[in-house]
Amino acid sequence: MAAPNIVGLAIILTAASTLHPGGITEIETSAQAAEALRPLAGPLASTLFALGIVGTGLLAVSVLAGSAAYAIGEALRWPTGLTRKPMKAKAFNGTIMLATVIGAVLNFTPINPIKALVWTAVINGIVAVPVMGIMMYFATRRDVLGQFVVTGVLKWLGWLTTVVMAVAVVTMGVAAFA
Repeated sequence: MAAPNIVGLAIILTAASTLHPGGITEIETSAQAAEALRPLAGPLASTLFALGIVGTGLLAVSVLAGSAAYAIGEALRWPTGLTRKPMKAKAFNGTIMLATVIGAVLNFTPINPIKALVWTAVINGIVAVPVMGIMMYFATRRDVLGQFVVTGVLKWLGWLTTVVMAVAVVTMGVAAFA
């Protein structure tokens, strides 16, 4: 988990340090985002950005479609797993195909991908708070996890993280309506 977060932080810092001095404070298009690479890549900035987006997209499609299929399949008690023969896990494989098709179709809609990324992050942040609270509640119950119950520093760090996320969500909500 640390590596993707470090890469994400590096991307944010690089973009901020190159775009903000140039007066770009709002990114509306992927072309504007590609401008962050211009000081490093020069005229190849757009090409480098496009290759990065395609590579990230190809990686993300399989992860997101697969995780959606596993989550739905497990919740509905379907046979799941990529090691199963396709005909033995039809609903699972169908969910992967459907998620992939939906992702492909979204490319042809007028939805602004930058705004979609921002709103997705906002929604994920809001939804994370109750999920974290529920996870911490069960993780600290000995009757649920037995000897694997979370205690000590991990327990306090987990609850602290949950509270910090909740405060961030409330602050974001107050700022949005202020």
